[in-house]
Amino acid sequence: MNKIKELFKIKYPIIQGGMIWASGWKLASAVSNAGGLGLIGAGSMYPDVFRTHVQKCKLATDKPFGVNIPMLYPNVEEIINIAIEEGVKIIFTSAGNPKTWTTYLKEKGITVVHVVSSLKFALKAEQAGVDAVVAEGFEAGGHNGRDETTTLTLIPMVKEKIKIPLIAAGGIATGKGMYAVMSLGADGVQVGSRFVASEEASSHPEFKKTVIEAKEGDTQLTLKELAPVRLLKNKFYEDVATLYTKGPTTEELKELLGRARAKRGMFEGDLIEGELEIGQVSGLINDIKPANEIILDMINEFNVTREELSTMSF
Repeated sequence: MNKIKELFKIKYPIIQGGMIWASGWKLASAVSNAGGLGLIGAGSMYPDVFRTHVQKCKLATDKPFGVNIPMLYPNVEEIINIAIEEGVKIIFTSAGNPKTWTTYLKEKGITVVHVVSSLKFALKAEQAGVDAVVAEGFEAGGHNGRDETTTLTLIPMVKEKIKIPLIAAGGIATGKGMYAVMSLGADGVQVGSRFVASEEASSHPEFKKTVIEAKEGDTQLTLKELAPVRLLKNKFYEDVATLYTKGPTTEELKELLGRARAKRGMFEGDLIEGELEIGQVSGLINDIKPANEIILDMINEFNVTREELSTMSF
């Protein structure tokens, strides 16, 4: 029995990333209905908006779904309490110390998963008592680890040292990618960028179009002094790159970033001045599909790849 299917009571070991400005109730419920685990991304939601999304998701699916809660979120306690009040049974935490909330959540009967970008933090998460970890390579879009460890390297390193279930993330958008990381020891995959380019994602249509037009080299990891983030190159990115040539202070970087830059780009569709967070794997994404087709395509390709490689010997 697959550990991730067993842990979440789902058909396929595919988790949809709880991405800001993309992962509302429509996407989460569609993924769950298709046999994966949908996640509502709380990081871009005010508490009342978050509650509405959870309530709508409960009406839209009778399958398991969860929420992703960045612990740096200013209203994190309120968000967590809403999740508990609404009966959410699966919470993915990120961007913070897993010790802060894991015990409290588990006492409420909630399955807790923590997102990490290094072996060191995977071990800390396991010690904190989480039920599983997501190990995310630096190919991933959005906020990222400082060590720049690739998924291909990170997954076997983490697998070797932890005993709890392991979910791979970063650069996974196909069944072949899923097969690759599971052969390295992952029990399941978390997929972000591919679901941004889904019909149900709440991201702006112009942002989705830009994602499927992206090619190799069109994303870059930057702003490491604040919080490393991978985004598409546009005018805003070029402004950041120009500022770096002058040896900027942290305050100057913060001033350029301003507020709501990601919302402006990903949700409102400002492709020039917005922050367009997406992973390197956007170069492999060529169309916008319903979430259920994305999942079925991945599973079919996974099974074909497994069959093809089973006959190979050296």
